[in-house]
Amino acid sequence: MTDLTSLPNIGKELAKILEQADIHSAEELKQVGSENAFIRIKTIDPSACISKLCALEGAVQGIRWHNLPKERKQELEEFLKMVEKNAS
Repeated sequence: MTDLTSLPNIGKELAKILEQADIHSAEELKQVGSENAFIRIKTIDPSACISKLCALEGAVQGIRWHNLPKERKQELEEFLKMVEKNAS
């Protein structure tokens, strides 16, 4: 297993999906960013939802996703709507 699971919110399952999305380390995830990582994941797992996106953002910021600022959660929800609209 990689150091991905050392990040908050990243368990074994999400780490596996990140690796399938060609993100293999905590540093890579931080460089790619939560939104781009989510787009990669969405191509592998079309059922990926806001919880996964928030988990990724929390991991990038080094905090539990529950502690994301409300404004950032709203931005992520808008981003998700855009991604899903473009996918349909």
